[in-house]
Amino acid sequence: MRPSLRWGALILLALSVLVSGCAGSGGQTADGESKTAAPAKGDVTLVIGAYSTLRDVMQTILPEFQTYWKQKTGQTVTFQESYEASGTQARAIVGGFEADVALLSLDGDLQKIKDAGLITHDWSKEPDGGMITRSIAVIGVRKGNPLHIAGWEDLMGSRVKVLYPNPQTSGGAQWDINAMYGAGLKKSEAETGKKDPAYGKAYLERIHANIESLDKSGRASMAAFEYGVGDAIVTYENELIARIQKGVPYDIVIPRDTMLIENPGTVVDRNADKHGTREVAEAFMDFLRGKEAQTALAENGFRPVNAEVEAAYKDRFTVPQGLFDIEYLGGWDEVKKTLYSKRGIWYQVLAGI
Repeated sequence: MRPSLRWGALILLALSVLVSGCAGSGGQTADGESKTAAPAKGDVTLVIGAYSTLRDVMQTILPEFQTYWKQKTGQTVTFQESYEASGTQARAIVGGFEADVALLSLDGDLQKIKDAGLITHDWSKEPDGGMITRSIAVIGVRKGNPLHIAGWEDLMGSRVKVLYPNPQTSGGAQWDINAMYGAGLKKSEAETGKKDPAYGKAYLERIHANIESLDKSGRASMAAFEYGVGDAIVTYENELIARIQKGVPYDIVIPRDTMLIENPGTVVDRNADKHGTREVAEAFMDFLRGKEAQTALAENGFRPVNAEVEAAYKDRFTVPQGLFDIEYLGGWDEVKKTLYSKRGIWYQVLAGI
């Protein structure tokens, strides 16, 4: 064989191996790492950037949507998925990860993408205020609750070691911090008739004095707890329900005063238009709010935003007596200024000032 023919054959062989290596279904290989099938002609790939807590339930929802879309359009949809802490995911999308759909933990993380010019519509005007999932902030303890923890104030004792993620990287952590600070405001309001930020700060400080670990995401914090770190974890209710369903021996403590967690999602307009995936991306968002996906979310411990599914699962989810939402704290703009600005309350708690 002449050298030019030999090299041509080797190149063809290499290309055939590369193509065969791309076959198969899309999915996640590791944190922040994604894979996707090479789409056939006429098929479509939808790129999803989501916060880490959604990883498990998406393995149920994505095949359901594939079946729905195939029946409706005859088109096969595959997925390229990435799951990261919410803030990390938002920064990745702004930095060039071309997600067609963003499913994040915080309004502010979607706003970062909008501010970068990638989301061009008002996602808050979508159904349910743009929210896809709900939960509440709770305390996870070891099976049997050996330290008899009943609420936030029991996390202030010197013998209790507490875990929650870092709010600099985790949207879930901001919900956790908001919940503890807000519970302090609730107590001050009950005692004095008004919300006292100084009391709320002191309340948060007393819990944070027992922090054992600040991890990068809610999922990383949960992994540390499973490895035996700490006595109690502040997290989403759905995270604990999902682990208990898999046989992990935890108990859930729902504080009297705690926070309603609401997580948004939307189409990333600039990327969806660039990829020609707007139709399937918008259909996917509608599907997430529909009965089938919301039922899957409820089965995995999320509180549904769909009214029909919420009614069907009302006996499964306790409504705490002092449940409050972000508006009780003045809304996200006020929370960012009061808690998370450079000299805000969270900075002061960390600095011990």
